[in-house]
Amino acid sequence: MGEVLSQNEIDSLLAALSTGELDAEEISKTDEKQVRNYDFARPAKFSKEHLRTLEIIYEHYGRLLSTNLPLYLRKSVQISVASSETVVFSEFSNALSNPVILGIVNFSPLQGQIIIELAPNLGFAMIDRMLGGQGVPIDKERDFSDIELVILNKIMTICMTLMRDPWKNVVDIEPFLERIETNPQFAQIIAPNDMIAIVTLNIKIGDVEGFMNVCLPFSTVEDIMDKLNTKFWYSTMKESNDEDYSQYVESMIRRVDAPIKAILGKSVITVNDFVNLQYGDIIRLDTRTEQELEVYVGNIKKFMAMPGKSDDKYSVRVTSVIREEE
Repeated sequence: MGEVLSQNEIDSLLAALSTGELDAEEISKTDEKQVRNYDFARPAKFSKEHLRTLEIIYEHYGRLLSTNLPLYLRKSVQISVASSETVVFSEFSNALSNPVILGIVNFSPLQGQIIIELAPNLGFAMIDRMLGGQGVPIDKERDFSDIELVILNKIMTICMTLMRDPWKNVVDIEPFLERIETNPQFAQIIAPNDMIAIVTLNIKIGDVEGFMNVCLPFSTVEDIMDKLNTKFWYSTMKESNDEDYSQYVESMIRRVDAPIKAILGKSVITVNDFVNLQYGDIIRLDTRTEQELEVYVGNIKKFMAMPGKSDDKYSVRVTSVIREEE
């Protein structure tokens, strides 16, 4: 109940109005309250601060993908965050095409799941590249075969493994791929009216470009909503120094495959002798059995080694390293 004015206060208020000291319109304006419309069907559970933090997380995730996927696809990959928004789950599921690539991901230890949607043209381009092609999508969309789904499962598993590091400043997660669905009807992980946050990544593999949507239901991230803000994010970030960065680069380089060959020797023969070579023929080389062999990494001479055997396989034992200045 509002405060009741005394008779003296009422008389003073009337006198001030009559003399012009107070304006009745100004008094009425101060009593007005700003009213905002609230849609109960779409409650605003994700704030702009939450979406901004998610963008920071997946910007980091995009950098990891663009660094690691080329190791498997043997092609340049460019990834950037395109947008972030909140919608109800029914709007997201109704906008999906059929067929579609939907990775159902268990977001352990958080309760619930998230969905990774990959554009079909990107999926077919990745499959084509993994099978030795040029990484070109098909002209007409079709269902994925069982073999193609196995390849997609491997790619999505790699993507899930890389998601741990970007989230570590908020929560330590152990995401794993539960299954891949190509029909949106079989990916109803939450109620249609539940709110979700969608972070859209723009992916370009060679000349093929498409989107990856990360669907994060509110029910899954509800327990860590207080941590989804930039203040908490930057307060928990550890400053990385040059040594940490060098170790990271070194760990990435160690995963790269490098061709190595040991040259037993060389010889010059006529084309006629080469054409008539038979099993058991002997080619005389310009090296001796006790002489060191040259070992090349790619096209660079890097080691000197002695020939030998390991079990039932031919092998070499490195005797010296050739430095760049040599």
